[in-house]
Amino acid sequence: MIPQSNRVFSVLEKASEVLVIESDAVRGLIGRLDHRFVEAVDLILNCSGRVVVSGMGKSGHVARKIASTLASTGTPAFFVHPGEASHGDLGMITRQDVFVALSNSGESAELLTIVPLVKRQGAKLISMTGNPASSLAREADIHLDSGVDKEACPLGLAPTASTTAALALGDALAVTLLVERGFSAADFAMSHPGGSLGIRLLTHVSDVMRKHDAIPAVSDKAFLSDALLEMSRKGMGMTAIVCPNGKVEGIYTDGDLRRTLEKEIDFHKTPVTEIMTKNPRTIAPNRLAAEAVQLMEEYKITQLLVVGDAGKLVGALNMHDLLRAKVI
Repeated sequence: MIPQSNRVFSVLEKASEVLVIESDAVRGLIGRLDHRFVEAVDLILNCSGRVVVSGMGKSGHVARKIASTLASTGTPAFFVHPGEASHGDLGMITRQDVFVALSNSGESAELLTIVPLVKRQGAKLISMTGNPASSLAREADIHLDSGVDKEACPLGLAPTASTTAALALGDALAVTLLVERGFSAADFAMSHPGGSLGIRLLTHVSDVMRKHDAIPAVSDKAFLSDALLEMSRKGMGMTAIVCPNGKVEGIYTDGDLRRTLEKEIDFHKTPVTEIMTKNPRTIAPNRLAAEAVQLMEEYKITQLLVVGDAGKLVGALNMHDLLRAKVI
């Protein structure tokens, strides 16, 4: 039986070796990026149809992920299984499309069966293989070399480094296309409406803020006691101080109250403007709620006043509002 300490070392050594081999495989792609990659980008940019990505076995799993990444970053794309394509799914492909075929060997029988039909249909073909001399590479309009020196599998059989390299090359293609299209975070949000990512990218301050009578606010003529009553009524731990025209003059918070209690002050006779914090942090209603979180974290505050045109108060929010909206 191998001593536990030796076994731990052996396991970690093997794991590290796999990561080194796979990282070297990805790094090796950089030196092979050339005019063909640029041509592939231009071909897809000028495509009036969609990008159809296909592969068999492990390459098929990678192809699915590449298609998904393309679709979510501004390049309409979908995956077609090469076996199913031979039984009717070829009807999904049109002459306006670009067909991207993945095969490490470049000799996948299922792909080679449908490639002539794809080309006869008029679609352009980009192949991504580990063998530039392969049948699939020769048939392609553009070939991208995703070859690796060796697999991380000690038997040299299980696709490991080769699939990692193909996936990375697909990501490089998708991200380059994203940049070339000028695809923005707002565009990204439109295809990711669900989950926490969609909430962060689509929720604006106006969707979360408290409005109208729910906004804690007192006049700039109010006394400190009036501010405390408003804070108690609205339950936000603060109140805005506003001019008659609605412009924000300042803010009075729980923190200000704690500091006030250390002084001998008559709450019924002291104008709130003498104690308030002037020029408070504010945010516009059309900003992303995630930006409000960033602002609060940066300045270590838990409330924000929302101001519109000419600095007029239109809303208020605190960290609890953002938590309820699942922005954080």
